[in-house]
Amino acid sequence: MDNISNLISGFGHVLTPMNLLFALIGVTIGTAVGVLPGIGPAMTVALLLPVTYGLEPTQALIMFAGIFYGGMYGGSTTSILLNTPGESSSVVTAIEGNKMAKAGRASQALATAAIGSFVAGTIGTLLLALVMPQVVKFAVSLGAPEYFAIMLVAFVGASAVLGSSRIRGFAALLVGLAIGIIGIDKVTGQQRLTFGVPQLADGIDVVVVAVGLFAVGEALWVAAHLRRKAAGVIPVGRPWMGRDDWGRSWKPWLRGTAFGFPFGALPAGGAEIPTFLSYMTERKLSKRPEEFGKGAIEGVAGPEAANNASAAGTLVPMLALGLPTNATAAIMLAALQGWGLEPGPLLMEKQPVLVWTLVASLFIGNTMLLLLNLPLAPAWAKLLQIPRPYLYAGILFFASMGAYAVNAQPFDLFLLLGLGLVGFVLRRFGLPVLPLIIGVILGPLAELQGRRSLQLSGGDLGGLIGGPVAWVCFAIIAVVLLWPLGRLAQRAWSQRPGGTDGGSHGGSGTGPDGGGSTGSVSPATTEVKA
Repeated sequence: MDNISNLISGFGHVLTPMNLLFALIGVTIGTAVGVLPGIGPAMTVALLLPVTYGLEPTQALIMFAGIFYGGMYGGSTTSILLNTPGESSSVVTAIEGNKMAKAGRASQALATAAIGSFVAGTIGTLLLALVMPQVVKFAVSLGAPEYFAIMLVAFVGASAVLGSSRIRGFAALLVGLAIGIIGIDKVTGQQRLTFGVPQLADGIDVVVVAVGLFAVGEALWVAAHLRRKAAGVIPVGRPWMGRDDWGRSWKPWLRGTAFGFPFGALPAGGAEIPTFLSYMTERKLSKRPEEFGKGAIEGVAGPEAANNASAAGTLVPMLALGLPTNATAAIMLAALQGWGLEPGPLLMEKQPVLVWTLVASLFIGNTMLLLLNLPLAPAWAKLLQIPRPYLYAGILFFASMGAYAVNAQPFDLFLLLGLGLVGFVLRRFGLPVLPLIIGVILGPLAELQGRRSLQLSGGDLGGLIGGPVAWVCFAIIAVVLLWPLGRLAQRAWSQRPGGTDGGSHGGSGTGPDGGGSTGSVSPATTEVKA
């Protein structure tokens, strides 16, 4: 009950004209920069940090939280409309959202993203206020083996479920892991895959990778096919969600929230893992699995809910432990230190008004975000009516600007072009892009946690197997990898000619015409190819 009373007190402080103005400024700026590829909430907060030192800490944090939430949603806009994620956490949204846009359902995709973000953000913020101590206690109890096992589940899940085959999925994952290890080894200090280029010593920023693969790769792919196929105007479609869309979206919203908040609260969490775990779950549970890969609304609703719920979860370790789980939280902690405040558990004791006003402002900002973006869904969707040569010229301009703004190095523009060619090749040979992105993002983190586990165990491989959480993760991996082999073995056993059933049909199957033989062998052959 203390948390509820503190939250009510926080609402009393945030419901002032000045604080409401800063919340509105935050969500507006956050949405705007989230739409631009490569310019996300972390960069915006960093750019505005010097300006806010003249403000009250409470007002500055309210604006920063609005930018955080707004940027999370804004990244979904370009993912859906242009297949260009503004943030790494919006990568999954591009899979189904862009297919919906090309099918004339851009408004529905944007609407389910906005409403799902509101539902997940509201529930996530409520959980932040109610169960913060319990979630923090669980997160602190996890060790390096558990984090390593969770990331392995992410690797296997993304590679096995996405794409036309598991081989293509794992091939894309390996490419992503190779890109992810470029730079200086943090343990030995040796350079890896830098080829003597100084600019690669710090690695390749994930924003450059995502923008290159999606934005530049998509632009090159479209340019390569414009001569074969005339550029047509993609219809925008009906402006709002229908009853069927609502019926297919509300469960993914709740499931995405259940994925996003706990992972956002983990010190090694973030929004990337829960978004594609939500996508895989919706793909497995959907009553219309044939629509996935062609524009299933569940594939937009679930990941977007997970995205925003993880944003609320991210604030749990930031406020309670002083532990940032992403770049935006790290910059917000730097701002707290600049104001002479000490992040961590003492912050909630010494500055309860600041903490609970910030939490209450998340409810206000989330509502503002819905009211701002939901009416704009048809307007955003009209971007698709711009002729494709002009549209993709603009995409390349903003993609180049966003990639250059990451490190302010011209070398990143050459990387952007090279990664765009990689994205083009992936599309040409049917390799999924998401496992590659997951490898880039989580590869270094998985390496860090795995090596830390081995260091703690003195090099014993048993150190990679930690507590119950790790055991559950490894069991999931075993099921995912062995399930297809088990089905193949069962199919082969049921069709073997020596069986009781097979014997009675075996004579007709090996007749002179060979028809039965073809019928008995074909299913097994088809299964092996799959």
